[in-house]
Amino acid sequence: MGAVDVVVVGAGQAGLSGAYHLRRQGLEPERDFVVLDHAPRPGGAWQFRWPSLTYGKVHGMHALPGMELVTGTADDSRPSSEVIGGYFTAYERRFGLRVHRPVDVSAVREGAGGRLLVETSEGTWSTRALINATGTWDRPFWPRYLGQETFRGRQLHTANYPGPEEFVGLRVVVVGGGASGTQHLMEIAEVAADTTWVTRRPPVYREGPFSEERGRAAVALVEERVRRGLPPLSVVSVTGLPVTEAISRAREKGVLDRLPMFDRITPDGVAWDDGRTADADVILWATGFRPAVDHLAPMGLRERGGGIRVEETRAVRDERIHLVGYGPSASTIGANRAGRAAVRDIKRLLEREPAAA
Repeated sequence: MGAVDVVVVGAGQAGLSGAYHLRRQGLEPERDFVVLDHAPRPGGAWQFRWPSLTYGKVHGMHALPGMELVTGTADDSRPSSEVIGGYFTAYERRFGLRVHRPVDVSAVREGAGGRLLVETSEGTWSTRALINATGTWDRPFWPRYLGQETFRGRQLHTANYPGPEEFVGLRVVVVGGGASGTQHLMEIAEVAADTTWVTRRPPVYREGPFSEERGRAAVALVEERVRRGLPPLSVVSVTGLPVTEAISRAREKGVLDRLPMFDRITPDGVAWDDGRTADADVILWATGFRPAVDHLAPMGLRERGGGIRVEETRAVRDERIHLVGYGPSASTIGANRAGRAAVRDIKRLLEREPAAA
């Protein structure tokens, strides 16, 4: 397709933050950098969220840099996909980011003259640096259990959760102790014939406000794994579940009485080795996601521990590649900061290494 200084892959919170800061540094879209996004429209992963996840249920959504998310236009009863999708659309227009979509990135490879080649569905881009902001939504994690293929009911994941209406009168097993799992469980319990909640570990509830000190401690735990080259944990996994009014009511009703993970899946439900069973029409896997970084495989960035070692946002094995929204920056405020940090480092790289003729 052409040659630019920077390719940004992904137009969610982290990618748009990176693009904004590139513009702040004087780089122009199309001339100096391009933003590629595989989604059909603006909104990042938010556009794929289930309709019952209204904006009022979203925790800790931070505005993108340079443009506030005006609360007067963010009706708490509207689906978060609509509110945030509209906000991202307006953001791309205001800053003229000219996002290319839908574009699938298949591989990033070494090119000539110290450049990277980004192979995509619209052709190949040659670039001096890469901001990778692909998130996790495209890689839902499906655990494997004995007997899973024999189950006669329906299995689905948070990534294709349709909302509670499809579970009316059904027996549902919800797997997973994170924010999505509890949200699914609480609204399904209002309409289902029966719900069973199973988690690998007892849920950790967080009472009181989430202080800045607690936030820093949580991010530090995730960051340490990334520095060691281990697959990142989500920030949410180490912050615990905030005790909202809805959580308190569900606990009082017994909806959040959890069971340990079952040992196998049967044609009619799930079973434990101690003899317990739970019949089910549906198993809903709220088991999280993994970073969508397979397209970076040709660059050999992974460590023996299975993850990509990152210092701030820079891949330790290749300073031209920055991962934003990865590990400790996988939150809306973290993604904003990561976009700024990545562009700061890339600007130094571009100034240090003159463009090849």
